Amino acid sequence: MNKFFELGKNLNLDEISKLLFENKKIRLSKKTENKISKSRYFLEKKITASSEKIYGVNTGFGSLCDTQIDKKDIKVLQENLILSHSCGTGKVIPKEIAKLILLLKINSLCLGYSGVRLSLVKQLISFYNKDLIPVIYEQGSLGASGDLAPLAHMSLPLIGKGEFYYKNSIRKSKKILKNQGLETYKLSYKEGLALINGTQFMLSYAIWGFLKSIKLNKFSDLIASVSLEAYSCRIDPFSKLISSVRPHQGQIDTTKNILNNLRGSKGIFFNDDFVQDPYSFRCIPQVHGASKDVLNYFKKIIEIEVNSVTDNPIVFEKDEKIISGGNFHGQPLAMGMDYLAISLSELGNISERRVFNLISGERGLPKYLIKNSGLNSGFMITQYTSASIVSQNKQLCTPASVDSIVSSNGQEDHVSMGANSALKLYRVVNNLTTILSIELMNATQAFQIINKKSSKKIHSLIKEYRKVVPFIEKDTDLYKYISKGEDFIINKI
Repeated sequence: MNKFFELGKNLNLDEISKLLFENKKIRLSKKTENKISKSRYFLEKKITASSEKIYGVNTGFGSLCDTQIDKKDIKVLQENLILSHSCGTGKVIPKEIAKLILLLKINSLCLGYSGVRLSLVKQLISFYNKDLIPVIYEQGSLGASGDLAPLAHMSLPLIGKGEFYYKNSIRKSKKILKNQGLETYKLSYKEGLALINGTQFMLSYAIWGFLKSIKLNKFSDLIASVSLEAYSCRIDPFSKLISSVRPHQGQIDTTKNILNNLRGSKGIFFNDDFVQDPYSFRCIPQVHGASKDVLNYFKKIIEIEVNSVTDNPIVFEKDEKIISGGNFHGQPLAMGMDYLAISLSELGNISERRVFNLISGERGLPKYLIKNSGLNSGFMITQYTSASIVSQNKQLCTPASVDSIVSSNGQEDHVSMGANSALKLYRVVNNLTTILSIELMNATQAFQIINKKSSKKIHSLIKEYRKVVPFIEKDTDLYKYISKGEDFIINKI
C-alpha cells in the first residue's frame, strides 16, 4: 500500500478524512513542483524588471498598502509580517484541527498561484510528515483578509519561533527543529503574505464540523429509533407515501434510515391507543431530514473552498498578471457554518423533547424511568442537563456572519466573522454529542423496561452500549454514564 498521498490535484472530503485518520504522509508530484516553480519564476522576474507596486511584496500591509518598501528590505518585511500578526489569544486549538490547517495551507500553495518558492512548501511538508504540528490559538481572526493571526502562528515555527505539538506535549519550535535536523527557514518576498492570507483556519473547522455532523445526523436517526420503540409510537408517520408527496431528499433519507433501523421489529405498530404521537417522534423525518439537506448544501461550499486560491495578491503566471482581490473573504464559509450550527442545534432540540416524553410516566413507563420513584429521582435531572445544553446551543446559533467590524484604519471595512462561526460550530457539535448521549441513556433504559422484541440493529446497539453504561436500578451519580455515552457515540461514529 502506498504510504504517500500526492498533492496537486483536487482534494475531496473522503481523501481529507483518510489523510487525517490514517496518518498518511504527503508529497508533491513533479507536475505540482513545476507549477510552484513557474509561479515563483514569474514573480521574481516581475520584481526584478519593474518598480511597480505589488501589494505585500514591495508595499506595507492593510492600510499601509500604499507605503512602498525599499528593495533591500522586502525580505525582512515578510518575517516582520509573521511576527507582528502573531497576536492569537484564548485556548490552544485541538491538534487534529491544527494538522488540518497545515494540510490545507500546503494544498493551497500547491495550486501554483501564490508565487512562493518550492523550498517553502517542502519545509511545510516536512512538518506535516514528521507530525510537527504548529500550535495555534483560537482567537484573533476576523474571517477576512485571511485568517491572519491563526495562520501567523502556524507559520512561526518556520522561522524558529512559536511552538509545536510534539509527542503529546507542547514544545518550543527552535529546539524541536534542531532535534529533527531541520533548519529555520529564511522567508523571501511574498512568502509571509502567502502563508497568512487564506481561509484555512475557518475551513478546517468547517471540514471537522461537517465530517462529525454527517455521522451525528445518521446516529441521531438510530437513537431516535430506540426512542420510538420505547415510547410505543406508531409506524405510519414513516410511510414512504408521506415522503412521496413532500419529497425533500433529507426527509426521504431519514425515513429510509428509520425503517432500516426498525426492520424486523415487533415493538412498533399501528397503535390504536394513540392516534397521533408528539411531534418530537412523529416529525423525525421532517426535522432530521432538514438537517441532512443543510449538510448537502454545505458540502458543495467546502469542496469548492478546499480547492480554491484564497491568497492575495494572486499570481497568474500564464496570463502574466498579479492581481489583488478578495478571495480571502470568508463569507461563504461563515454563512455555511452558521447554517450548519443551526441545523445541528435542531437535532439537539428535538432530542431533548423526546427525553422529556420518555421520563413523563406515560405509555407504560414509570416516572423518570426508575422503580420506586419518589424515593428515587431516576433520570429526572438528565432532562434538565439536556435542556440546559440545548438552550446554550440556541444562544450559540445567533449567526456570527451577520456581524462585521471595521479594521486596518478603514481599509478592511467589511469582514465575515467566519472564525467566530467556526468556534461556535465546534461547541455546537460537541454539545450535540452530549445531548444524544442523554437521549441514548434514557431511550435504552425505557426500552428495557418495556422489554420489547426489536430489530437486530436495535438489540445490537443496546448490547454494545450496555458494555459501558448499565441499566439503572436505583439512584446513582449519572454524570459518569453521560460521559461514557459521549465516548461511545464518538467511537461508534
